[in-house]
Amino acid sequence: MISFQVNDMTCGHCVATITKAVRSVDHGAKVEIDLAAHRVQIETAQADASEFADAIREAGYTPVVNAAPATQATKTATRGGCCCR
Repeated sequence: MISFQVNDMTCGHCVATITKAVRSVDHGAKVEIDLAAHRVQIETAQADASEFADAIREAGYTPVVNAAPATQATKTATRGGCCCR
């Protein structure tokens, strides 16, 4: 499983945009998003973390690969994201 911290993901619109970006890389990927923790987890057999990170960046967000299982984020969004900040 690939896990990203996306601190500038702030609302449901962000979730939908990131999900769409992930699925543009792998249509069959299983995407789990925890908006409160700013965490995106992707289960895939077809792509690697860098491909998903590039797609999420192109959608306007700043993904950071989590090396270990993520814990709840305490950092607030500082840039990027969408209309809800």
